[in-house]
Amino acid sequence: MKRYTSEMETEVLSLVLRERGLAVSEREWKHRLRGYGYAIRDTAEGRMVTSLLRGAPVCALPSRVA
Repeated sequence: MKRYTSEMETEVLSLVLRERGLAVSEREWKHRLRGYGYAIRDTAEGRMVTSLLRGAPVCALPSRVA
């Protein structure tokens, strides 16, 4: 499975955090992220942003967002 570059991780995390700030609830946030092709998954390592197309983790969410 291809690993995303750290630049890609930074861009995705920036998008995720921006969308969290715009959303009024976690449900709306997750819905907004689906429109970009991402999802939030709870894992043993914490909450992860994953690609809906590949199902692969992209980056971890900071604990302040999780």
